[in-house]
Amino acid sequence: MNDEQQESIWAKAVPFKEQVTIFKRLMKFVKQFKTEMIIALCGAFLVSVINILLPRGLQYFLDHFLLHQSTSVQIILFAGLLGSLLKAIIQFTYQYFFALGSEKTLESVRRALYIKLHQLGMRYFDQTPAGSIVSRVTNDTMTLSNFLTVLSTVVIGLFSVVTALVAMFTTNVVAGWIVLVFVPILLFVIWLYSQKSSRLYRNYRERLSRINANLNESIEGVSIIQQFNQEKRMTNHFEGENGGLMQTRFNMIRVNSLLLSPLTSLLYSLALAVSLMYFGFPLREVFVPAGVVYAFSQYISQLFNPISTMMDQMTFFQDGIIAGKRIFRILDDEQYEPQQDAQAGLTINRGKIEFKHVSFSYDSKHEILHDVSFVVNPGETLGIVGHTGSGKSSIINVMMRFYEFGKGQVLIDDVDIRKYPKEELRKKLGLVLQEPFMFYGDIASNIRLYNQEITDDQIKKAAQTVQADQFIEKMPGKYHAKVIEGGAELSQGQKQLISFARTLVTDPKILVLDEATANGDTETETLIQEGLKRLRKGRTTLAIAHRLSTIADADQIIVLDQGRIVERGNHEELLAKKGYYYNLYTLQKNEGEN
Repeated sequence: MNDEQQESIWAKAVPFKEQVTIFKRLMKFVKQFKTEMIIALCGAFLVSVINILLPRGLQYFLDHFLLHQSTSVQIILFAGLLGSLLKAIIQFTYQYFFALGSEKTLESVRRALYIKLHQLGMRYFDQTPAGSIVSRVTNDTMTLSNFLTVLSTVVIGLFSVVTALVAMFTTNVVAGWIVLVFVPILLFVIWLYSQKSSRLYRNYRERLSRINANLNESIEGVSIIQQFNQEKRMTNHFEGENGGLMQTRFNMIRVNSLLLSPLTSLLYSLALAVSLMYFGFPLREVFVPAGVVYAFSQYISQLFNPISTMMDQMTFFQDGIIAGKRIFRILDDEQYEPQQDAQAGLTINRGKIEFKHVSFSYDSKHEILHDVSFVVNPGETLGIVGHTGSGKSSIINVMMRFYEFGKGQVLIDDVDIRKYPKEELRKKLGLVLQEPFMFYGDIASNIRLYNQEITDDQIKKAAQTVQADQFIEKMPGKYHAKVIEGGAELSQGQKQLISFARTLVTDPKILVLDEATANGDTETETLIQEGLKRLRKGRTTLAIAHRLSTIADADQIIVLDQGRIVERGNHEELLAKKGYYYNLYTLQKNEGEN
């Protein structure tokens, strides 16, 4: 999708019906904390009632006791003071419970998003930039906090509007109808604003997501950017995105300035002026008491002020609706990780692997693997080789159940892999990647990976087995040596040895190696080779190999080309054929000698 097509999508306003649907779905999260919200609503209603009673009491005071000092005057004044104090206490209570319910709702939404992200399959993360995902989990959920504040404002405002209209009609029916004429105009302005602003806020949210994605990519790839002198191009790209975001904000400010407070204030002034003209009309036969005029003007204020406040916060409402739409886009995504038809109690005991005529496609259109079949007996090692794009990693992705395969069967111990519980697969299949990821923490936590069932002794034993202890024991703090983000203070070889220990400590039955020795350094080359040999001992192993010498001792080797197995056999047999494998091996050997 090009930028122009993306812009045209962003330019569309969210239909009113869809806004209502999003609002209802957001309310399902709010309902989880209905106790806090019910207390807050009751408090808001009581404040609205007090707002009616206070002007009415002052009206009575003006019309009956202003010119006559008596005990009743003191009683009315005391009642007014008591009412104001009670109003302040109730306001504190409902605002506190609204805030409490809002924070709990925000935490619930963020938790639901985090859980859902870990249920999505790898295909989703292949298609969605990491910065965009982070933006939805952080920025969009925080926007919901403002949205829920608006919700409380709207509820309180509605109570105030309804009670103010009732009070106006009980004070003077004709004047009440005069003011009521302005309400449809206000409703039209609200509708017009929702149509105009939803398009702008959708544009804004998407642009903000793109900036986050751009920042994430720039920070992660900063060494490549500097190496290839791409700072100016990346800066220009960022300035273009940032300038577009600023222009969208300008457009939002213009719409807000026109359709929010200024227009509401104008309608308030007109309503007040017209009602005062009615009360002061020269041909009136009945004198209107000053208290009535005062009370009515207060009710007009109580009608328009909440509406003005609601209109001012409509920006947050629209922002919240768009944020909700983006959040539900994740929650509604059905690109789940492959589902298991699990049979309770089924376990992996031997580690035999069999692919039967397996075909696989990432997009359901273009096959990457074509009719792949092989058998790896318990304790054997299968080497997988081939040029880039031949389908090596696809076999690993299918084996680890990161993606659902199409045709054929994958069997472990002669049982379909889809019948094993997911927990059993994750426990018995150990994966070592070409570029191991290090988490912020220490060496021990990176080996244990927060599995509290793994003891410190097991961690040390695993490290010793793969010879990672040789450098860990030399570090300050040893197994508690600090690991910064990405393990930047560790060499590639050291990180690989830690990943070996991480896999070994879980004692998997099947080992899957995705070019685990490709990025080793000279200093740890021997340690990695020995550690890998010890790691494979007694385990069924699938090993993608970049360096063919590392799988020379494999029980069998398959050679892939364009998703098909073109050769198979052990190292000596394949060399004797002088075919595809022989050419690859000879090429690497010559490169090594040169």
